[in-house]
Amino acid sequence: MKYKSDFLNIMEERGFIHQCTNLEGLDDLLLKETVTAYCGVDPTGDSLHVGHMIPYLMMRWFQRCGHKPIVLLGGVTAMIGDPTGKDESRKQLTEDTTHQNAESIKTFFDKIINFDATKDMPAAMLVNNADWLRDLNYVDFLRDYGKHFSINRMLSMESVKQRLDREQSLSFLEFNYMILQGYDFLELYRSQNCKFQMAGSDQWGNIIQGVELARRTEQAELFGLTAPLLTTASGKKMGKTETGAVWLNADKLSPYDYWQYWRNCEDADVGRFLRLFTELPMDEIARLEALGGAEINEAKKVLATEATALIHGQAHAREAEETARKTFEEGALGEALPMIEIPREAIAKGVLAFTLFKDAGLATSNGEARRLIKGGGAKVNDTKLEGEDHMITLDDFAANDTIKLSAGKKRHALVKVS
Repeated sequence: MKYKSDFLNIMEERGFIHQCTNLEGLDDLLLKETVTAYCGVDPTGDSLHVGHMIPYLMMRWFQRCGHKPIVLLGGVTAMIGDPTGKDESRKQLTEDTTHQNAESIKTFFDKIINFDATKDMPAAMLVNNADWLRDLNYVDFLRDYGKHFSINRMLSMESVKQRLDREQSLSFLEFNYMILQGYDFLELYRSQNCKFQMAGSDQWGNIIQGVELARRTEQAELFGLTAPLLTTASGKKMGKTETGAVWLNADKLSPYDYWQYWRNCEDADVGRFLRLFTELPMDEIARLEALGGAEINEAKKVLATEATALIHGQAHAREAEETARKTFEEGALGEALPMIEIPREAIAKGVLAFTLFKDAGLATSNGEARRLIKGGGAKVNDTKLEGEDHMITLDDFAANDTIKLSAGKKRHALVKVS
């Protein structure tokens, strides 16, 4: 479908569009004025992961098309918990924890969105819903806004239906989540003239609450656009690996491991991921997507380098690419391989190999590391370990006091004596 606005055309050709409240009306609005839009995230952890990226990549394109993005941190909603996709209530967080998490994840937004105005782009804003939700008077809030929310409608929302269908408890606290998120949209409309919200498709019900609340209280039309929730070609949830989530903060996942995640994607996902997670021109993506056989690996390397550069910068992306080349093509030790340091006195006494595999992030537990060794997938300096109780001593270390651990053919880490 061809749209009149540049933004929606980009969203369409790159595969970002799943649902919209009124595509034609949004298309007209984007032509008529500089539009303000928001996307929210609850700071429930100290890093976002790949699964969080899509709406903010949408915001990146949105800003480049001359519009104004708002990043909303859910300082209050994080303490309640979104029931969407959950089998049980989210662990409740303290206000101090959500504040610390918010500070930690801000670094991601600085990389994706421009918070300084340019000639062609308005400056983005960063806001926190604690600024207006923290001190709400509950009785006044219920009186003024509770009458606009239909329990029948809320029970029909997919996030609620799934919990009830599975006979899982849904607390009154969680039930209020969509009310508060709906109020966020209304507040941003009133204070910032924000008429547009973007999110993943799991947030559709929450978006609708805000759109309906603004219509009933302000007689205003607001717009919502969701992107599809991503799974891999084989149906696996996007952003998961053998060792956990694909984090965006470098202190939780190194740029090299991030690069490897994209390099190891399934062949059938390459074109789609190039459209979503890189800014390469569409004709170049079409060329890469058409590569077949072993050549598809070259497309994967381009994907890995471009996606890593977006989050960690060009220097780290090139370093990761070069490390992979040395490790897999030359058998050398690349500088960007994940590394842990072990005190010399500990190694002198001998260390069980499986503990090093766990500590280096190549296994999530000692048990998993033992199974890796038992299954023949663990190597030290490219030599397969034969026993679960193999000991690593100073004799295993080369002249540079470093050894390489390998889990299968694609995951490696270094251990250095300190």
